[in-house]
Amino acid sequence: MIKKIISGGQTGADQAALDTAIKWNISHGGWVPRGRLTEAGRLPDKYDMQEMPTSSYSARTEQNVIDSEGTLIISHGPLTDGSKHTKEMAIKHEKPFIHINLNNEADSSRAAEHAHEWITKSKIEMLNVAGPRSSNDPSIYQAVMHILTIIIVMDFIEIKTSPSQTKLPLRPLSLDKAVNMISSRMSLRERCYIANMVKAELIYLDITLGDYIRKTFGMNSGHEDLLQECREILGRNDITDNDAVNVIITELWKRLRETHAMRIVK
Repeated sequence: MIKKIISGGQTGADQAALDTAIKWNISHGGWVPRGRLTEAGRLPDKYDMQEMPTSSYSARTEQNVIDSEGTLIISHGPLTDGSKHTKEMAIKHEKPFIHINLNNEADSSRAAEHAHEWITKSKIEMLNVAGPRSSNDPSIYQAVMHILTIIIVMDFIEIKTSPSQTKLPLRPLSLDKAVNMISSRMSLRERCYIANMVKAELIYLDITLGDYIRKTFGMNSGHEDLLQECREILGRNDITDNDAVNVIITELWKRLRETHAMRIVK
């Protein structure tokens, strides 16, 4: 599990990584050039960073690679400039790294799953994140935040892989029973985590909790009562399995917000 995210503080990918860490209450840091230099001026003080004795971008890139347990580089296309230098420093110091070229990934969820698998396999707790600056790739900030958020959610929501939770009774279910079954098989930490999400963030649960529901419930296995309730909630008859899963997750979230919101479980 990621316990700290570091970066070089530059606009774009670097600041996206830091902002994601702050948003999800994960420790952050890293080295920045002397004067907290970025292409947009001085890096705001809200970021808990260390200044290098030099204003060199390349020197701080190398130090962040050295200090981390592994480096995740995210880009749209081949590596260039500072991102390429990051890879070179990882090779030089024989540090684990992975490059996620979003132009070669089917979608952001698959990209995040790919990166999460590498992070887990490499047992990385202090992750260095790098990629293009905003002036070179205006869309990289949102892309990096999206992918890192999915990775973090995959760390927190482990219900999909827990051996004791691999099967549910395959019998007709109501929405109430489905939500109760899922909640009972989640840890307190998982329930609190979901309760403190905002509704717009529920999409990040699809690759974890969503997959769990699809695989264990079998939405086409006679759950007509459940599906009918989902149709009524959505106000239409032509719903997909994914639509039903989204209804279940949303209902679970609503109930957990009533009982578990604001409780912090480490």
